[in-house]
Amino acid sequence: MKIGFIGVGKMASAIIKGLKTTQYELIISGSSLERSQEISRQLDLAYANSHQELIDQVDLVILGIKPQLMETVLTPLAITKPVLSMAAGIKLSRLAQLTSSELPLIRIMPNINATILASTTAICANELVSEELFATCQAICDSFGETFAITEKDFDTFTALAGSSPAYIYLFIEALAKAGVKHGLTKDQALAIVTQTVLASSKHLIEENEQPHALIDKICSPGGTTIAGLLDLEKTGLTASVVSSIDATIQKAKEL
Repeated sequence: MKIGFIGVGKMASAIIKGLKTTQYELIISGSSLERSQEISRQLDLAYANSHQELIDQVDLVILGIKPQLMETVLTPLAITKPVLSMAAGIKLSRLAQLTSSELPLIRIMPNINATILASTTAICANELVSEELFATCQAICDSFGETFAITEKDFDTFTALAGSSPAYIYLFIEALAKAGVKHGLTKDQALAIVTQTVLASSKHLIEENEQPHALIDKICSPGGTTIAGLLDLEKTGLTASVVSSIDATIQKAKEL
């Protein structure tokens, strides 16, 4: 299969990094011929002289275009190949208006961790996408992380849980590190300790295939330090605060 990228920003470049470990043939087309040539040299990839030239020679078109530029870029093009879009907020119905209602269309939502080939990515498709094509697109996404097939109506929730939440997780890590500094550690020491602990805790959750509450119970000894800290977190409303932040994120996504 030959895959073409129209638009090669940070996320598309991350996806290309993952795909270069696969058997797919890749070609790109940037915002201008000069930009295509520049990116081609940087990524060691073939480039097309125009978006249309790319479309005419590939089996799948991946759109790495910013949402606000989709209409401007796509309207002049005659798109006749299946399209995979990663544009936030651009639903399949809108993508069909900008391309063709007769095309197989796939929508994905990667997150920032694609840059280290560890993205959490959502995927959905319209009814014209065959099982084989859908499996291929899942494999493409798996090349730069882990993929979750969900309904499009759940994309806003996914955006909150996987797209925005890394920022919330970083805030929690930063808060723990500050607590370490308060009690005498250097910031570098505290950050290294907390980061390793968060990483290992996530790995533990996956590898043991246990629910979070089960592992919490294992850590909390009767009358111990951990239960005292947990009760204080609940007293100050950690769970309610986290849920509220996800509510706000989903609401904002629906307004875009």
